[in-house]
Amino acid sequence: MGYELNQTAGTMAPVCLFLFVALLVGRLPLAGSEEEEKTSSSSSSTSSSTTEGFLSSNCSQLSLKVDFSSKVVEHVGGETSSSCNDTRWVQKWQSWQSSRPLRRTSLSLSSGFWHATGRHSSRRLLRAIPRHVAQILQADVLWQMGHTGSGVKVAVFDTGLSEKHPHFKNVKERTNWTNEKTLDDGLGHGTFVAGVIASMRECQGFAPDSELHIFRVFTNNQVSYTSWFLDAFNYAILKKIDVLNLSIGGPDFMDHPFVDKVWELTANRVIMVSAIGNDGPLYGTLNNPADQMDVIGVGGIDFEDNIARFSSRGMTTWELPGGYGRVKPDIVTYGSGVRGSGMKEGCRSLSGTSVASPVVAGAVTLLASTVLNRELVNPASMKQALIASARRLPGVNMFEQGHGKLDLLRAYQILNSYRPQASLSPSYIDLTECPYMWPYCSQPIYYGGMPTIVNVTILNGMGVTGRIVDKPIWQPYLPQNGDHIDVAVSYSPVLWPWAGYLGVSISVAKKAASWEGIAQGHVMLTVASPAENDSSVGEMTSTVKLPVKVKIIPTPPRSKRVLWDQYHNLRYPPGYFPRDNLRMKNDPLDWNGDHIHTNFRDMYQHLRSMGYFVEVLGSPITCFDASQYGTLLMVDSEEEYFPEEITKLRRDIDNGLSLIIFSDWYNTSVMRKVKFYDENTRQWWMPDTGGANIPALNDLISVWGMAFSDGLYEGDFTMADHDMYYASGCSIARFPEDGVVIAQTLKDQGLEVLKQETAVVDSVPVLGLYQTPSEGGGRIALYGDSNCIDDSHRQKDCFWLLDALLQYTSYGVTPPSLLHSQNKVTPPTGTDKPLPERLEGNHLYRYSKVLEAHLGDPKPRPLPACPHLSWAKPQPLNETAPSNLWKHQKLLSVDMDKVELPNVRAYRPQVRPLSPGESGAWDIPGGIMPGRYNQDVGQTIPVFAFLGAMVVLSFFVVQLTKSRSKPKRRKPRIKRPLYLQQQQQQQQQMTLHTGKTPTV
Repeated sequence: MGYELNQTAGTMAPVCLFLFVALLVGRLPLAGSEEEEKTSSSSSSTSSSTTEGFLSSNCSQLSLKVDFSSKVVEHVGGETSSSCNDTRWVQKWQSWQSSRPLRRTSLSLSSGFWHATGRHSSRRLLRAIPRHVAQILQADVLWQMGHTGSGVKVAVFDTGLSEKHPHFKNVKERTNWTNEKTLDDGLGHGTFVAGVIASMRECQGFAPDSELHIFRVFTNNQVSYTSWFLDAFNYAILKKIDVLNLSIGGPDFMDHPFVDKVWELTANRVIMVSAIGNDGPLYGTLNNPADQMDVIGVGGIDFEDNIARFSSRGMTTWELPGGYGRVKPDIVTYGSGVRGSGMKEGCRSLSGTSVASPVVAGAVTLLASTVLNRELVNPASMKQALIASARRLPGVNMFEQGHGKLDLLRAYQILNSYRPQASLSPSYIDLTECPYMWPYCSQPIYYGGMPTIVNVTILNGMGVTGRIVDKPIWQPYLPQNGDHIDVAVSYSPVLWPWAGYLGVSISVAKKAASWEGIAQGHVMLTVASPAENDSSVGEMTSTVKLPVKVKIIPTPPRSKRVLWDQYHNLRYPPGYFPRDNLRMKNDPLDWNGDHIHTNFRDMYQHLRSMGYFVEVLGSPITCFDASQYGTLLMVDSEEEYFPEEITKLRRDIDNGLSLIIFSDWYNTSVMRKVKFYDENTRQWWMPDTGGANIPALNDLISVWGMAFSDGLYEGDFTMADHDMYYASGCSIARFPEDGVVIAQTLKDQGLEVLKQETAVVDSVPVLGLYQTPSEGGGRIALYGDSNCIDDSHRQKDCFWLLDALLQYTSYGVTPPSLLHSQNKVTPPTGTDKPLPERLEGNHLYRYSKVLEAHLGDPKPRPLPACPHLSWAKPQPLNETAPSNLWKHQKLLSVDMDKVELPNVRAYRPQVRPLSPGESGAWDIPGGIMPGRYNQDVGQTIPVFAFLGAMVVLSFFVVQLTKSRSKPKRRKPRIKRPLYLQQQQQQQQQMTLHTGKTPTV
């Protein structure tokens, strides 16, 4: 059905006219119709089968075992066709005793993704998907300039590649790092990724003349080990690889051997591009190594420029609880329905950030080949060019899109006029710009609030190592009230490799406690790096400015201020902290950070919409002024408590602070049941806590006669006319007799886990409300499950309950629907059953900020000092701040107008709907050889002439349609005698004029 795109416009015109007419008369299917396109026999064999290996995140794994003894096996053998081993959790609870579930996995989605989107379940108009992603991003413009990736070594770490695949002409080397004796791709994932980067025909890649180095690091069973990656990374350094694509990822950013080796790679000038993850739309789901500062992390969008639902979102969670995460992904590009090479031949379609990553890797390879001085190309300069040229997507925040959508030609212009320099990501801080600067723009700042922390990445294009000269300088703009804010700065002592951090803490000065308005200033810093090639120059320096703009309001009343306890939330890595919902057996680790801007984002947005101001406590309870806040909110706490914290909290509540606790399950028998054996490290993994640390919470609230139990319950119920779902929660074991307790009928999930038996338990206490007896004392509310406010696996939200509890704790208003509930019961005394105890032999002290080992019996550490920021001494400027911070910040010494692009017609790909699992029925038969065979595209017929012909044709077609659609006019019926008389008169007249009698 398709035809070659390298035809001249003269040959294209008749075909286009035919297509236009056919669409008008209804002979061709429109986008979104259910008419299936026929596929060519050559490619249908590789892409139509849904059983062909898609390296999905459900069945691949990566060991954390550090084994440097693995060998390089270079063996060309037959293709192994073993199918993927499905490691998803089965419905039996014993399936927890399996290998470690969360690994670095391939980040592609199978063709089932398209079915999941409802493409066939409902009729809707879909935008047709263009032919080739490389040409959509206008790579053909650079091809016509003679740039095709030549001289650039690109490595693909994936599932291998067949030796005689027809799409590749420059495969320099194939190496196998697995324990299988084959170099071929038995899944198709590695072939697809390599095709997006360097395919020379059919589904065109970005850099067909680049040198491909294939590293097979995944088996046909989708298994990989850290040691395989370490050895392969070492070989990549030896081969002086320029660009390396990793369409893999995992949550373990504390896999130190792996992370350290990635640093070593980039330090050796390897530009690493990696997929950000397929765990969206949940926030806090960034995958490693894409979340590292020196790696280009890539997110996915569809062809409508919408963020793909599967694309993982920021922020990074490395810095929690004391700091704040960095902006990731760095950039986004097409990752939904992209076409690439099939396993043997032809083309196929895949979706996922595993697809978006090679799109950027191919673009980076092509861009690198355009630079004459290759010494200028390094991981920092390439990332600087990509993010400075990216086009921002409207209505999308920076933790979803990073710096925006990949713009290949703008990146080419920047890179070819680039001079080594430092830059910042993000390049400015604007707490008034929504939605891009979410969550910073979602809440104004005020005096007495916790400092707002912005984590900025410093990119150093001058060298692999660098430093900040002296100290960063804070310069407020006096005309813009810059002296109303205080700024503190922390930064990396050494920028290596190619990057470092700049932590900016912003607070309101005391003189602005009742002031409202906008304040502006900027932070200025100078980065120095040793000169690499020119020995006459000791150091290269670059000075950058970070504009700051904030909105200040008067300090809100205490009742409107809520403090979120982040300090006592723990997450994977490094320890085994299980999921709060035990039903989620395919996602057993709690790894999203438990932050109001990650997996509790919806709760935060709801509280803001209700007028509450939410702040984050990243230090012990001893480090905040309780008189400033109405409610302390503790959700899903896994950490222990210092004795000093327990004492201070009791005193604060007596003085008017209120407390809300959303707990979760804790049962030592269940914890032993859900342990699993990691066959990679040859160790049993035992949970260090349950969903929450109930024994620690009981120590915290015991003074008021309160405690949670080790019961484990689930079920649906109705509370105050709201449908609720209790997901692996605990019950209240003790509560003061003058408190209010609500009970529900639930299933005993603990019995189901331990004995696979089902039992229903009546009157399970799940909610408690209590007013402390001291004069002016605060109020306490307990609820046994946090899943209803957690975005991770929430089925039914209970934001209404959180509103009701805040009305109670902040204003002392007990909701009548709860006070007079039919499920109100007598508070339990808990004397008939012992309270939960800590799991014997647990290793929580290894990951705790509170505990330390002491002769086998952990004890609390000394209470750490509270953080005290050192505010920068301001150097005021009596000048006007720039009005547009985004456009004001550009790379230094870059003039976009100096680099001209060739005068070519913009590529206009043909479009049509893409069917699930569709093969290359409309591929280019012979492919396009960039820069050689398509030089005269669009130069034979002027565009205006073509458009004029289309207008004329459309006019005639419309007229033809109208004439066909008009009903025929019926002639008036005439009586026969009258008709005969008229005929006789006509004959007589003709005889008079001609003298002849007409013949009938």
